[in-house]
Amino acid sequence: MSEHMRRGLRGAAGLFVLLVIGALVALTGVQRMNGDPPWWVELSRYLPFYWLLVPGLAALGVSFWLGRAWAVASIAVLLMFAGVTMRPRWGSGEPAGERVRLMTFNIKASHAVQEQEGVLALGLEVARHDPDVVVMQDANGLLVERGATPVVGVPVFGLKNTYALGQYVVASRLPILGCSTGQIGYGEESHRYLRCTIDVRGTPLTVVTAHFLSPRNGLYATRIGGLGGIDEWRQNLSDRLAQSKALARDLPSLPRPLVVAGDLNAPEESPVVQGLLETGLRDAFSAAGRGYGYTYGHAMRGIDFLRIDHILVSPDIAVSDSFVGQGHASEHRPVIADLVLKR
Repeated sequence: MSEHMRRGLRGAAGLFVLLVIGALVALTGVQRMNGDPPWWVELSRYLPFYWLLVPGLAALGVSFWLGRAWAVASIAVLLMFAGVTMRPRWGSGEPAGERVRLMTFNIKASHAVQEQEGVLALGLEVARHDPDVVVMQDANGLLVERGATPVVGVPVFGLKNTYALGQYVVASRLPILGCSTGQIGYGEESHRYLRCTIDVRGTPLTVVTAHFLSPRNGLYATRIGGLGGIDEWRQNLSDRLAQSKALARDLPSLPRPLVVAGDLNAPEESPVVQGLLETGLRDAFSAAGRGYGYTYGHAMRGIDFLRIDHILVSPDIAVSDSFVGQGHASEHRPVIADLVLKR
C-alpha cells in the first residue's frame, strides 16, 4: 500500500471516528435538556440507545489503529454514553421497616387471553414477586370488558381484595377501602385514571394507577413519513402532556401517603413524567433501583431500551428497594418497589 493510500485511509478512519464521537456527545447533550424541550428532543428519548453503541464500538475498534489518543477519546465517549445518556440508576435505598411491596404491571390482557397459558404466565410473574398490592393496566378482558361496570372482590392471581374497571385492575392482600376514577382526557385510550385507598395496617394509602396515551402512532408516523409525520408526533406529545397536567392538577388534593403507578409511556426525563414529579413525588426506581431498569422494547427488538413504567411516591414514603421483573409474560416488564410508610 502506498503512503498516499495509507494517508487517505487514516483520514477516512479519523473522519469516521470524529463523526461517531461527535454524534454521541451531541446526543448526550440533548438528553440532558430539561424544562420544556423542543419536540425533537422528546422524540430522541425513544431511540434504542443500546443499538447506538454499535457504531461507537466500531469507532473504538478503528481508533486503536489511529493511536492511543484516539482510543482514549473513544473509550471516554462510550463510557459517557453508557453512563449518562442511557441513564443507569445507582439508588441506595432507605432504612427498611415494615414494608409494603407494590407492583405495577401492564399485562396486555387482550394478548394473554388469546395465548395458550398466557394468563398463567402473568399469574406466575405476579406470584414470583409476591406483592401486597399490584396495579394492572391494559387488563381489559381479565375481569371486565371495556366500558362495563366495576367488578369487585373476584380473586386475581391469589389476591382476594380486588377492584376492576375498564383497563385497570387493583388486586391486594390488604383491604381496599374504596375506589373512584378521575379524568385525564377524552381520547380513544387512557382517558381516566383509577384511585383506590388501601388499608396498610391502619394507615390509609392512596394508590393511583394511570395509563397515558401510547406514543406508538406518533413514533410510527415519523419513522415512516419522515417530515410528513412530525405533526402527528407533536400532537401525540401534546396529548400526553395534557394527560400528565390533568393528573398533576388532581394530585395535591389527594390524601397522603400517595403512590402513582402505571404505564406512563414516557421515560423519567420526559416532561410527561417530570410534571408529576414537580408535585413532590419521586421515582421509586431512581431512589432505590440499580441499573437501567428498562421495562419495554423486548417484544419489538428483542431487548428492552425504555423505562416507561413507573412507581412514584410521596415524601412520606421511604423506598427500601425497587427493581423490574421478567419480560416473558407481557410486552412490559413489571416494576416492583418495597415501600415503608413513615409514621
